[in-house]
Amino acid sequence: MATGAHVVDVRETDEFETARIPGVTLIPLSEFESRVDEIPKDTTTYFVCAKGGRSLKAAEFAKATLGIDAINVAGGTSGWLAAGKPYETGR
Repeated sequence: MATGAHVVDVRETDEFETARIPGVTLIPLSEFESRVDEIPKDTTTYFVCAKGGRSLKAAEFAKATLGIDAINVAGGTSGWLAAGKPYETGR
């Protein structure tokens, strides 16, 4: 992921509060369709979940519905943490 990239985390709130990539926007997959207008349409957006399954669905939906450059983050937050990269916790 590029530094300063727009990242949408589609996990649920409890997962998000446990550990997340710094600076991500939370839009849980359970709310995704009703909140899709919150995703910028003029920039590449990276989608992340725990391992990559949910975020793949979100990225495909955003690409098909909004026509944006949507990229699924393979390995998800689990991969990010396993690589020893910085993370945030809490609300």
